[in-house]
Amino acid sequence: MVIDYDGRRFRKPHGDARTVAVYHQQGDLVWGEVAGGAVRRGWTAGTCGPDGTLSMGYTLVFATGEVVCGRTVNTPEVAEDGRLRLREVWERYGPHAATGISYIEEVR
Repeated sequence: MVIDYDGRRFRKPHGDARTVAVYHQQGDLVWGEVAGGAVRRGWTAGTCGPDGTLSMGYTLVFATGEVVCGRTVNTPEVAEDGRLRLREVWERYGPHAATGISYIEEVR
């Protein structure tokens, strides 16, 4: 599946509707900015594979002042309504290190 992420907006399905990530793409390079709600500012950058899978690093600055960094591999799925849904397998570094799986969905 060939996916162009440029200009697509994503958020957690049951998260704060004010927190939105906007993605950009040039070739296989993909990056994004996230802000709103508990997230003061965040960035992600990485590469897009031929199947649309994203391998990225991220940094988030929360309203509390906490800074979180990590990496994620996002696998695209297409929802019944045609929107993209990304399955995120993530790893957080530092004093609050953790791993997990979460989802973000395209906002139209």
